[in-house]
Amino acid sequence: MRIAGLGFALIVLAAVGWWLFGAPGMAPQGARGLPEEMASARVSGVAEGAPIVTPVLPETISAEARMGQRAFEAKCVACHGDNAAGVMGSGPPLVHKIYEPSHHADYAFEMAVKNGVRAHHWRFGDMAPVAGLTGADIRAITAYVRELQRENGIGVN
Repeated sequence: MRIAGLGFALIVLAAVGWWLFGAPGMAPQGARGLPEEMASARVSGVAEGAPIVTPVLPETISAEARMGQRAFEAKCVACHGDNAAGVMGSGPPLVHKIYEPSHHADYAFEMAVKNGVRAHHWRFGDMAPVAGLTGADIRAITAYVRELQRENGIGVN
């Protein structure tokens, strides 16, 4: 009988853990177990449609980043804003410490574009896959974002 009770308790614990940390859309946003350093992803006081951050722009960018900037402006700017500053109510800034290479590797950008991504740091909802971008386009966009990030001290050791 004790083993059955222990088994039931473990099942209940697992279900609660799944609900809190693994069930997209079911748990309240604040209950997703975000580490304290991710608390900055909760934005307040920014007007709907306004940029979320104000990135410092590099004086020059590489040729690959220039190509990425053009692709970003064509496919990403509506949600992620000019210069990846984010748009309140639409999408997060990519010039943010959450997206530094040690937390979101370049491959994470590629997978997000190709497959979409479940909302996990921000309250903007899930990101749908983005059609019409090649692997080279995505690499160029990533180069553009990384150069913006470096200019803003993100991912710099």
